[in-house]
Amino acid sequence: MGSAKSTGTTGTAARTARIEEMRRAERARQRRNRVLAIAASVVVVAGLAVGGVVLVQSQSDASDAKAAKPAASTSAAAGAKSSGHFVTGKDGVKTWTGTLTRNHVTTTVHYPTEPPVGGDHSRIWQNCDGAVYTRVLNNMNTVHAMEHGAVWVTYNAKAPRADVDALAGKVRRTPYTLMSPDNAQKDPIMLTAWGHQRTVTGAKDPNVDKFFAAFVQGSQTPEPGAPCTGGLS
Repeated sequence: MGSAKSTGTTGTAARTARIEEMRRAERARQRRNRVLAIAASVVVVAGLAVGGVVLVQSQSDASDAKAAKPAASTSAAAGAKSSGHFVTGKDGVKTWTGTLTRNHVTTTVHYPTEPPVGGDHSRIWQNCDGAVYTRVLNNMNTVHAMEHGAVWVTYNAKAPRADVDALAGKVRRTPYTLMSPDNAQKDPIMLTAWGHQRTVTGAKDPNVDKFFAAFVQGSQTPEPGAPCTGGLS
């Protein structure tokens, strides 16, 4: 039987390897996006030449037969809405039981929890590649980041500065995480992932590592592998 120390070392090594693998995947994704952007530019230039000819014909056709259908709305007002409630497990993690909608909307979303654990959101995500923010973020952008598998660390004015600094260091070392103040939350320090949330006592609380291990790109992620860069910074 291995000792508790060797078990902890193994867990740390596995988590470190997982984080490094996510960093490599993110770097590869960024290189692929640059190549695609260059290719798209070439296609656009070629398309402009063809488009000039097509435009004249399409304008003529449009004047003869106007479409009767209205433009699609980005609002989800007519669709399903998030509903449900939290169920707290023996480990202290609160899990949202019910429906979390995932529409991209332009209207302001009023979430039932603070911080929110999911729901309709902005089409632009908050950068979450180990990003530490000193300003309050827009919930609609951070919800999109959590849809990509990010864990969001938040704190209010009651959180000790030493804990805030220590947690910021951990976030900076961990892809698919972000951190920001949230003056509207009830507890000093909270951890949130899509559909999951818990309060921790401080940076040394072992539940911080447990939450990261379970929910950074965890099985709850609606869009695993989606980028955490290229959004808002």
